[in-house]
Amino acid sequence: MYRITSFLILMFTVVGLEAQIANEAVADTKYREDQFNVAVWYNLLQDKPSGVVQSNLSYGVQMAFIRDFPLNNRRNFGLGLGTGISTNSYYSNIVAVDNGNNFITYSIDATDNLKRSKLETYGVEFPLELRWRSSTATEYKFWRVYTGIKASYLFATRSKAVFEEGKSVFYNPNVRQWQYGLNLNFGYNTWNLHVYYALSNLLDGNAILEGQPITVKPLRVGLSFYIL
Repeated sequence: MYRITSFLILMFTVVGLEAQIANEAVADTKYREDQFNVAVWYNLLQDKPSGVVQSNLSYGVQMAFIRDFPLNNRRNFGLGLGTGISTNSYYSNIVAVDNGNNFITYSIDATDNLKRSKLETYGVEFPLELRWRSSTATEYKFWRVYTGIKASYLFATRSKAVFEEGKSVFYNPNVRQWQYGLNLNFGYNTWNLHVYYALSNLLDGNAILEGQPITVKPLRVGLSFYIL
C-alpha cells in the first residue's frame, strides 16, 4: 500500500510539473496580436445631391493583415499597421455616361428604363490603428477597441449601368485614386462592429451633376472577423 501511495504521489507530482511547464511555454511574454482580418459592410453615401437615392445592396469586402506593435508591458495597448485589399460597390440612380477622352457626364435617371446603376472600386488599403484589448498571453477571447485612420489606393474603378435595351460599362477616371477616413473596430472575441467614415470625397471635382460637384462620402457599417 505504501508503494502504491508513493507511486501515485510521484505520478501526480510529475503531471503537475509537466502542466506547469506547458503553461509557462504557452504564456509567451512577448506575444503580439498579429491578425488576419476579413470585413464585410454596407456602404451608405453621405452628402448625396438632391434627388439621388441608393438602391440594391451597396456592399464592401476587405481582407487585410495587421502587424501589432505593443506599447506597454502588459501588451494590451499598442499600434497596428497593416495592408490589405478591398472592393466596394455603390448602387444609386446616378447614371454616368462616357463621352470619350475621359469626359464623363452624370445625370439622375428617374424612369423605369434604368434597371440598376453602380460604381465599383478595387483598392489596396493601409490601416494605422491605436489598439486596446483585454487580452493576455493565454486568453484569446477578449474585448477590443481598435481605432485610427485608413488610406486606400484605388487601382481599378468602373461605372456600370443596365438599361432595358442594353448596358454600359467603362473605366471611370473621376474616382479619386487616394481615399482616406476614420476607422473603428469594436467588439468581443471573433466578430466585431466595423465602422469607417470617409474624410475624402469619393469622386473628384470633374464629376458634375446638374451643375454641382458630386461630393458624396462613404459611411461603412458592418462586421469585422479576426483570425489570430
